[in-house]
Amino acid sequence: MLNVALPPMGWNSWNTFGGNISDQLIVETARAMKEKGYQEKGYNYIVIDDLWSLHDRDAQGRLVPDPAKFPRGMKALADDLHAMGFKFGMYSCAGVQTCAGYPSSFDHEYVDAQTFADWGVDYLKYDFCNFPASADGKNRYATMSMALKATGRDILFAACNWGTNEPWKWMSAIGAHMYRSTGDIQDNFKSFSSIARSQLDNFCMSGPHCFNDMDMLTIGMFGKGNVALGKACTAEEYQTQFALWCMLSAPLMIGGDVRNMDAGSEALLQNTGLLRINQDPECRPPHIVYRGRVLNTEFDPETGSWWHEYPDSGLTLFKHLSGGEFAVGYFNFAPKSGEIQFIFADAGLPYGSGYGLHLRDAITGEDLGVHRDYFHLNVESHASRVLLARMVKA
Repeated sequence: MLNVALPPMGWNSWNTFGGNISDQLIVETARAMKEKGYQEKGYNYIVIDDLWSLHDRDAQGRLVPDPAKFPRGMKALADDLHAMGFKFGMYSCAGVQTCAGYPSSFDHEYVDAQTFADWGVDYLKYDFCNFPASADGKNRYATMSMALKATGRDILFAACNWGTNEPWKWMSAIGAHMYRSTGDIQDNFKSFSSIARSQLDNFCMSGPHCFNDMDMLTIGMFGKGNVALGKACTAEEYQTQFALWCMLSAPLMIGGDVRNMDAGSEALLQNTGLLRINQDPECRPPHIVYRGRVLNTEFDPETGSWWHEYPDSGLTLFKHLSGGEFAVGYFNFAPKSGEIQFIFADAGLPYGSGYGLHLRDAITGEDLGVHRDYFHLNVESHASRVLLARMVKA
């Protein structure tokens, strides 16, 4: 029985490779994820995205893998991944063609679902391109959900309708296990930060068995790959991206090339403290305890001013975890460093309670001691800090 009680974790081919996919790439990626420790950390889905098939179905109306890319077919590849302990994911679309113009599943839902099941598929990413204007999107996602269940195989349904018709209000009800709530991510700070901020108020409707999906991660790409558009992210910006996804309990689908990932990105994606937050059994959304200005007081010789205020650029999230623990995330979206606030009363812990928070850095493990009333932090531009906390008598 499929149990999606925690945000799914894995790897998807699209962000880096686009259509440059093959049997060899998928097997090499799976081996790298196993050898480099990703699988042990919970990244267990290997997902092939668009551009995997031929342009025509076979005589029985079934999708056909491109023999130049997948000469053994999908069943043999799935068997290899299963033998390594991974789960196998594939891609289709609710429209009449995929986003790249290949055969898709509109009016073919039941035959395609059975085809995927026969191949040993464990995860279906289901896109929304080339969808008929006269059709009902909600109904077609419900149709594929039922088609997957009709196969008798446990297949995670990753619905991807880009936030059309507010999917956070209905995707869980039609049987999806995760749902894309935004457009496609790009490998730049503006893209991922805008995506995350757009969903802050919707995560109250995300949780066990149906998670708000903010798209695949771009960590470790550094301007290389299929979604490398605009100014590439820095290592600090990648940490902010991963911290946001973890604080929001979003699915963690790696989009970089894990075979050649730099050491810093690899360590970030496997950071025990951040993954503990993302994979917390309670999967609670965070509470926004600060959303306001970033104040920078460095002297600017051009203006002669010590005071630079960036409205709506600071964010502090407070998240209840299991085991009496909490997480606090500080995020600076401003172009300059500055102070991000956290007043404990905004999380329900005023000074008069007699309690404080024992804080430690979630990423480094540094003990920051016990604090009462507030704990503000100066955070660099586009950077973040994430703390783990326990309530103590103070």
